Amino acid sequence: MQMSKIVDFHKALGDLTRVRIIALLQQGPLHGQAIAGKLGLKPPTITHHIAKLREVGLIKERREKNTIYFSLNEKILKGSAMAILTVGKGGDHMEMTVTETERASIINNFFTRDGKLKTIPAQRKKKLVILAYIVRGFEFGKVYPEKEVNEYLKQFHDDYATLRRELIMCQFMYRENNEYEMNPPELWWLR
Repeated sequence: MQMSKIVDFHKALGDLTRVRIIALLQQGPLHGQAIAGKLGLKPPTITHHIAKLREVGLIKERREKNTIYFSLNEKILKGSAMAILTVGKGGDHMEMTVTETERASIINNFFTRDGKLKTIPAQRKKKLVILAYIVRGFEFGKVYPEKEVNEYLKQFHDDYATLRRELIMCQFMYRENNEYEMNPPELWWLR
């Protein structure tokens, strides 16, 4: 899970009313008026909090005529709650180790002599090796605008957008407001 999603999940739960709504929905689906009545709040307040919970995927909706029933998405709740325990351990995937011989072989097979990436590997282990190789050109602690990241990645492959997305998804880099920064190696999905 991306760290930004973990943060968004915890921000959504950083409000007592939202935690109370989750507690109510554990008993079963309820419509907004029922939630408002049980919590002693006005319906617009419930609508606001339901929207925040929906943004992080914790709420499911089912319409019956003119009434919307809300229920808890327990799978997302459990997965998001447990995600914090995986930070620094490679997300929901087990830690992946690569020997220096494997690393050299993968780099040799996927890069041309002039440093161009022949193809973006489909196999996860190979993709992580390639991304770790590419990310060496970024400086730890420096913030990069998206345009600069794109220009750097273009030297490796024409599909720089996919490379950029993979660097984020595999925790090599962090993105906020179209600015990018390297994560510490302890957060990378490759050791």
